[in-house]
Amino acid sequence: QVQLVESGGGLVQAGASLRLSCVQSGRAFTTYTMAWFRQAPGKERDFVAGIAWSDDSTYYADSVKGRFTISRDGAKRTVYLQMNSLKPEDTAVYYCAAVYRPGGGVFRNPRDYDYWGQGTQVTVSS
Repeated sequence: QVQLVESGGGLVQAGASLRLSCVQSGRAFTTYTMAWFRQAPGKERDFVAGIAWSDDSTYYADSVKGRFTISRDGAKRTVYLQMNSLKPEDTAVYYCAAVYRPGGGVFRNPRDYDYWGQGTQVTVSS
């Protein structure tokens, strides 16, 4: 089993920055693709960013490209999501997700992920 615990959410004004963290425990950190998703009230859970364990290649949703950065620290078993220039439309619950993926690569569909954190609320006021 894999456990994921997110932290770092909060209430900020538009234009501010936040850094989310997701700590993984339970299995080897390597060979797991890690990703961030978000879900606003009444909407589907959307892909935000993902990172492949094999080469640390990163993928982003168009809506966050250039503003958000995903990274990982293997020693700390942690994935980060640095969010800059936040907008009110970024308001959502942010979830960390993981899937065992020895071949590398990143999925954008939430149904392809096996493990999820509890979520952390990000609220951006205008």
